[in-house]
Amino acid sequence: MSVEPHPTYQWPRPPQDGYVADDLDRLPNLPPHTELIDGSLVIVSPQTLFHLLTVELLTGQLTRATPDGLRVLREMTVTLGTKDRPEPDVMVVRAEGVSGLSQTSFAPEHVVLAVEVVSAESRARDRETKPRKYAAAGIPHFWRVEPENDRPVVFVHELEPATGVYVPTGIHREQLKLTVPFPLDIDLTLPA
Repeated sequence: MSVEPHPTYQWPRPPQDGYVADDLDRLPNLPPHTELIDGSLVIVSPQTLFHLLTVELLTGQLTRATPDGLRVLREMTVTLGTKDRPEPDVMVVRAEGVSGLSQTSFAPEHVVLAVEVVSAESRARDRETKPRKYAAAGIPHFWRVEPENDRPVVFVHELEPATGVYVPTGIHREQLKLTVPFPLDIDLTLPA
C-alpha cells in the first residue's frame, strides 16, 4: 500500500507594499479570524477555553443590555484604513452600519465599543497596537479583558476627544457596572 504525500500548504506571498484591507475578502484559503495589521496578515492561534467563555459571556450580556439602534457582533473585522483590518473579539456597532448579510467588515464610525480578550499570543497586539489604532480611528470605547486567577478582569477605556487617545476609566473584577456606552451591569463569573 502506498502512502499519498500530504499536500503542501502554499502560504500567500505578500505584495512588496503589504496587503490591503480588501485582500482579506479575496485571498483564498485564509484561516478563520485572520486579521490585517500594518499590511501584514496575522493568523491567530487556537483560542483557550477562558477566551471562548469570556467572549460568550460578554456577547450574551451585552446583547441583553444593548439599546435599540445598536448590535453586538463577534468574529467580524473593522476596516481602520487601507493597511489595517483587525477583528475585535466582540464589538457593538450602530445598526445603520449594517449593509447586508454579505458584509465582512465595518467602518470605524459605526463601532461604539471594541473588546479584546487577551491571549498569550496576542498580548502586545491587544494591549498596545489595537487600542492605539482603534483610538486613532475614533472608536469611542475600548475594553481589554485579561485573565486573573481564571476570572476575567475588564479594563475599561474611553476616548478622550481632545487628545484622541484612550484614557482608563476603571478596572472591573467580579462585576462590570457602567453607564457608558449604555447602562450595564454584568456579573463576570464564568460558567463552571
